[in-house]
Amino acid sequence: MKKITQYLLFTLTLILSSSFVVAADSKILHLKGENGPGKGKTIVLVSGDEEYRSEESMPMLAKILSQKHGFTCKVLFAWDKDGQYIDPNNQQGVVGWEHLKSADLMLIGTRFRRPNSQDAQYITDFLNAGKGIVGIRTSTHAFNGGEKFGEKISYGQFGPLIMGEGWVSHHGKHKGEGARGMIETKNAAHPILRGVTDVFGPSDVYGIRRLTDKDTILMRGAVTKTLEPNSSFVDSKNDPMQPLAWLHPYTAPNGKKGTTFCTTMGASVDLVSEDLRRMLVNATYFLTGLNVPENGDVSYVDPFYPSFYGFIRDKEFWPGQDMQAEDYGLGKTPHAPDPQGTPKWPFRPSPKK
Repeated sequence: MKKITQYLLFTLTLILSSSFVVAADSKILHLKGENGPGKGKTIVLVSGDEEYRSEESMPMLAKILSQKHGFTCKVLFAWDKDGQYIDPNNQQGVVGWEHLKSADLMLIGTRFRRPNSQDAQYITDFLNAGKGIVGIRTSTHAFNGGEKFGEKISYGQFGPLIMGEGWVSHHGKHKGEGARGMIETKNAAHPILRGVTDVFGPSDVYGIRRLTDKDTILMRGAVTKTLEPNSSFVDSKNDPMQPLAWLHPYTAPNGKKGTTFCTTMGASVDLVSEDLRRMLVNATYFLTGLNVPENGDVSYVDPFYPSFYGFIRDKEFWPGQDMQAEDYGLGKTPHAPDPQGTPKWPFRPSPKK
């Protein structure tokens, strides 16, 4: 009888443990790598920003990286305080930082996140291993608050010290002036720029002031007069042109050295640009020690219907969307309405009505 009781308790423990794992895993999007150069390597893609729709762009990039290049991808989302639905407005809500323990690369697009001390330790350990990071748009101000990664890097210093730059300014007119990528001539042969010739995004150019001679500028951002891809430049704002994409050597809290790639483009609508997607995929190859392909396939795996950037202040919006991680999975094409105040921008695919 005692053995039967012990067996039943053991079985119940396994069931409860399995249920916990399933519940935890349901908060992330896990895409196993198919055949490709990245097979055997894992990328954790971290969404969680109020403005630029990283909850849309990260799953799209994960599909390309996993299905076309072989990387196993895990997408993290910000959830509401009760964990019922994805809520990018919750700065404490990103779930799944522990997956960094097995990651070879982090691709991050968060804005002013406030992880707890345990989650901060996962990030610290990742940095202390000297692993590569690819950052988009608001990764320059990815975290906020008085806490630290280790003893030396505060949340607010993550951008300047790890990515090479923090929040400075909108150098272009927000929602009025776009950005065209101009390759830095002296670094035009860099592998990350392989196959990259035409980059345009309707998000404006950020101001940059902290980069040094230790940073490798790959692309600068030319401010355009309008949000149209064929727009002319705003000459007064382009002398000099601000850096738009660069490599930065970082020093981890424990003193270990690592390298990050950062681009201040990265709104989901920016990623309509095929060559912007290619530059990001190239950066994942480069920072994981793989040979960058000559013209990597970055076509969408599933249709991509990005919503325009902008803050969503309606408290009923995200509960009403009720988005779950699985809603962004393979074979699925979610579409969210544009925020109020969105300018007309007909240069993106949209679902058929």
